[in-house]
Amino acid sequence: MARTDAVTAHRNVMEAPTQSLAYTLLWGFTRVFSIVALIVAWEGLARSGQFTPFVLPSLSSVIERIWTDAISGDLAINTGLTVYRAMVGFLISMVGGILIGMAMSRNVIANWFFDPIVSVGFPMPKIAFLPVVILWLGVYDVSKITIIVIDAIFPVIAATLIAIRGVERELIWSARNMGASDRELMWQIVLPAALPQILTGLQVALPLSMIVAVVAEMLMGGYGLGGAMITASRFADSRGVFAGIVEIAIVGYVMIKAMALLRRRLLIWHQEAQEPTTA
Repeated sequence: MARTDAVTAHRNVMEAPTQSLAYTLLWGFTRVFSIVALIVAWEGLARSGQFTPFVLPSLSSVIERIWTDAISGDLAINTGLTVYRAMVGFLISMVGGILIGMAMSRNVIANWFFDPIVSVGFPMPKIAFLPVVILWLGVYDVSKITIIVIDAIFPVIAATLIAIRGVERELIWSARNMGASDRELMWQIVLPAALPQILTGLQVALPLSMIVAVVAEMLMGGYGLGGAMITASRFADSRGVFAGIVEIAIVGYVMIKAMALLRRRLLIWHQEAQEPTTA
C-alpha cells in the first residue's frame, strides 16, 4: 500500500510541470486569439479581391512599408517625437494633477477655486481648445504638449482627490494620536493609502496623452506618427495610413503594459498584488 502511494505521489510530481506548461500555453493562446483572428481576417480580406489595395492594403504590404520606414529612419523620428510629446505632457499632468488634487483635498480655498474648473472641464472635449492654443503658442511642440496637459490632467486630479478623501478616517486618527505631523500624515499615511486609486487615474491619463498627441499632430502637421499619417492621407498613400495605425497600436500597447508593470512594482505591498488563495 505504501509503495502504491509513493508511486502515485511521484507520478503527480512528474505530471505537474507538464500540466502547468500546457495551462500556460493555452492561457497565452486565448489572450492573443482575437489579435491573431483579426490579423488572419485582415490578410484574407485584402487578398480575396473584394477590396482594392487602396481601400484595404494587405497586412504583409503594410509591414513591408513599416520596415522601409524603419530602414530610412523615418519610423524612429516619428515614433520618438510622438512618444516624447505624450510622455512630457503626461509627466506634467501627473505632477500637476497630483498636487492640485492634494491641495483640493486639504485646503478649503484651493477646493473652492479648482472645483468648478474641474467640474466643468472634466466632461467637455478639451481638444476644442486646440485652435486657441495654436493662436496663442503657434504650431510648435509647446502647443502640442499644452493640449495634452489640458486633456490629461483632469483624470489625475479627480483620481487623487477621490483617493485622498476616501482614506479611512481611523488611519488618520490613529496617526494623529501617535503624534504624526501634517507632513508625516500626508507622506506616510494618506498618500500610500491613496496610491492605488491615484495610479488608476494615471493609467487613464497615459493612453489619453498618446491619443491627444496623435490627434494634435494630425491637425497641426509636422513630424510624428499622426503627422506622418495625415501626410500619407493627403498623398493617397493607403499603405502609409495603415502603417501609422499599426505603429500607434504597438506603441500604445507597450506604454500601457509598461504602466501596468510599474503599478505592480509600486503596489507590491498592496493586497491587489497578492495571489488569490482558496485557503
